[in-house]
Amino acid sequence: MTLTLGSSQQVVSVWNGSPTYNGTVMTVRSTWNGSPAAGASTGFGFTVNGSAASPPQIGACTAS
Repeated sequence: MTLTLGSSQQVVSVWNGSPTYNGTVMTVRSTWNGSPAAGASTGFGFTVNGSAASPPQIGACTAS
C-alpha cells in the first residue's frame, strides 16, 4: 500500500507492517504473518499527525 502525505503531516506509528519512505510517499509491506497464501488476507495500521484539511492520499494495495 502506498500513502502520500501532505507537507504538514507525518507518520508517527505503524503496526503489523514495515514502512519505507521516498519523500512524502510511504510504502508499507505487511510483514507480521510472513507470506499469505493466495486468496488470504493480511492487515496493518498507521497513525498520522498533522493537518486534517488535506487528508493523506491512500494509493493502491498490491501483492508482491
